[in-house]
Amino acid sequence: MKIESTQTILVIGQGGREHAIAWKLSGELAPRSRILVAPGNAGTSEETIDVARARGAVKMENCAVALDDLPGLLALAQARAVDFTVVGPEVPLALGIVNLFEAHGLPIFGPRANAAMLEASKAFSKNFLARHQIPTARYQVFTDAARALEYLAEQNLPIVIKADGLAAGKGVVVALDRAQAEAAVLDMLAMSQAGSASSGDEARIVIEEFLAGVEASYIVIASGTDFIALATSQDHKRVGDSDTGPNTGGMGAYSPAPVVTPDIEAQIQQSIIAPTLAGMQAEGRKFCGFLYAGVMIDATGIARVLEFNARLGDPETQAILSRMTSPLLPLLKAAAAGTLAQQAAPGWDPRTALGVVLCAGGYPGPIEKGQRVRDTVAQNASANSHVFHAGTQVRHGETLTNGGRVLCVVGLGSSVSEAQTNAYARADHISWPGSFMRRDIGWRAI
Repeated sequence: MKIESTQTILVIGQGGREHAIAWKLSGELAPRSRILVAPGNAGTSEETIDVARARGAVKMENCAVALDDLPGLLALAQARAVDFTVVGPEVPLALGIVNLFEAHGLPIFGPRANAAMLEASKAFSKNFLARHQIPTARYQVFTDAARALEYLAEQNLPIVIKADGLAAGKGVVVALDRAQAEAAVLDMLAMSQAGSASSGDEARIVIEEFLAGVEASYIVIASGTDFIALATSQDHKRVGDSDTGPNTGGMGAYSPAPVVTPDIEAQIQQSIIAPTLAGMQAEGRKFCGFLYAGVMIDATGIARVLEFNARLGDPETQAILSRMTSPLLPLLKAAAAGTLAQQAAPGWDPRTALGVVLCAGGYPGPIEKGQRVRDTVAQNASANSHVFHAGTQVRHGETLTNGGRVLCVVGLGSSVSEAQTNAYARADHISWPGSFMRRDIGWRAI
């Protein structure tokens, strides 16, 4: 179903999540509509070709405004008469982009800064969960290294250490031994202190109990206490096959997640999502946006909160939106307008979507940018796969790497195994010096 009137939509961000959002919206808008992506990537500039050919001449355009340049983003939206803005990443949300746009009468989807604290501060999030008796791991917050190490010495291993602020999905260490745990405490407090020196905030870390089980991602579109659930998904955080190595921003994902049974989904909604939204509203932090609950499901089927994000996950978005058969934009507009309760639940392709992330050599550590991406087949040539860009840029007509997670290739199939086969069949045609990917995305469901 297409939206009849011509519109200009602004998508803020430059990753795979934002490419997927822009791609999804491009299939819903009327001809001659325009999607601006700020700052965008090589995919959101190249997507114009596909859109013009197959999606009714909806134009997509990158705009060179940094995602943390709030005055610049406001000026862009005003100058281009943007009808609606969708915020992708967490940084502009935490900085108050929604507050700014609303103050100037510009419709926008995303949580205000005081609600984005659910992601922006892990200490706030854990304390909020405790206040509202929402199931999560036992924890303590520390600002002093000596006290943190004393507490650590009394805890069982493995144990989880988290940096308090935004860390692009990588500020978490699951320490398997005492030395690794102590090093994480000292490193994170040192980094937090360096980062907080200019802001005046006190450096903090969270040390929490390790929860055993299977992790899943549960994302809803929220508006106050109303919400509509998106399809379930599961991502792969560790850099290596069989979930080994350090945490990353995400090496791949698939949707739906079989581990989230109807009973477990009902439990997540009743014991996590609903009380979280009610609690935020009661504390004067009304939440309007994507609420992402990373949950750990134990052997008895009980789900506990690992983390909250105030936006869509990446790479979960690429898999989820590849399955969404109904329009996304009306849901986002209704949430922003406070009329989400009047909207019907979205429709979903019954097939599985599985995304594989292609990374630059060295990720999640130091990486080299500017490598030419080589693709031996026509872009998005298969109906059963799609390539979403993340850390890419266009220079002199060539697609170059511009980040650690460079691309996400999504395959569709009647089973997780078939979706995996289709994703890797497409991904194997793409490379650059040092590129790598996990070879087992979806292994838990096969």
